[in-house]
Amino acid sequence: MMTSRTQGYLYVAITMCIWGGFTITSRLNAIWHISPWDITALRFSLAFCILMPILLYKKDTAFLFKKEPFILAMIGGVAYCLTSYSAFHFVPAAHAAIFLNGCIPLCTALAGFFLYKQPFDKHTWISLVIMMTAISAMSFLMYEETGVAFGFGDFLFFCSAIWWGIFTVLLRQWKLSAWHSMAGVAIWSAIIYVPIYLLFLPKHLDQATMPHLLMQTLFHGVFVVIIATLAYVEAIKRLGAFKTGSIVTLAPFIAAIIAVPLLNEPLSLAIICGLIGMGIGALQPWRWFAHKDSLQTSLEQQNKD
Repeated sequence: MMTSRTQGYLYVAITMCIWGGFTITSRLNAIWHISPWDITALRFSLAFCILMPILLYKKDTAFLFKKEPFILAMIGGVAYCLTSYSAFHFVPAAHAAIFLNGCIPLCTALAGFFLYKQPFDKHTWISLVIMMTAISAMSFLMYEETGVAFGFGDFLFFCSAIWWGIFTVLLRQWKLSAWHSMAGVAIWSAIIYVPIYLLFLPKHLDQATMPHLLMQTLFHGVFVVIIATLAYVEAIKRLGAFKTGSIVTLAPFIAAIIAVPLLNEPLSLAIICGLIGMGIGALQPWRWFAHKDSLQTSLEQQNKD
């Protein structure tokens, strides 16, 4: 029998593989001519077909009629997917690690401050300084190399980080279960987005091959939407929120390095600078030496009370 700690690391490994795969496969969408409109519709359509029968069988649909799952779906489902998938059509995978995954902790802290007046702790301030320094150095080097400091894809990735930061804060504030959060986002995203896609949005499914469409639909509709979400929550239960979040944050950065030989993508001095700086800022390695995470201390105090 595996210990709870070992199970936690197993769930972390599963999450890392899927999150890293998200970066690689999303970039492949651009190479395989699968548009952001198409993959978003395919992703939520498949998840809907899997989850809705389960909810009906369990007679667990009442939560869908509350405003919280709908709002989460529009922000963390439709808006996040459209901006993030679109960004991969403009810039390499390494930019996702920097401007999306690297900025998510910062955007989450900012969303908490603006929405619920949650103050920054010292770790957030340290991360902010490191990230701003890394982005400034990276933009200077990119301007020296190409004459352009930031691209449109970088802007879209940063918008995606903002959406995910707001989504995370709302999810934490509303205290929905992992199952209800995941199912609500998938189902409401499908209900709202798919009809709009079918009626009004451009479709380019004929430009991609059937094996590519099937692979991407299965991976993004099942592995990303369902399996990664549940594995991530199970890892948090066993290892704690900070340790789990720190480890899985490595996945997109590792994927960005793998994309260099796998997808023949460039790796300049500017990108290396951005990856290192944003990686350190997102991981906050100095907190690993603290006796106890502040979040874990707060949870233990609540349990005592």
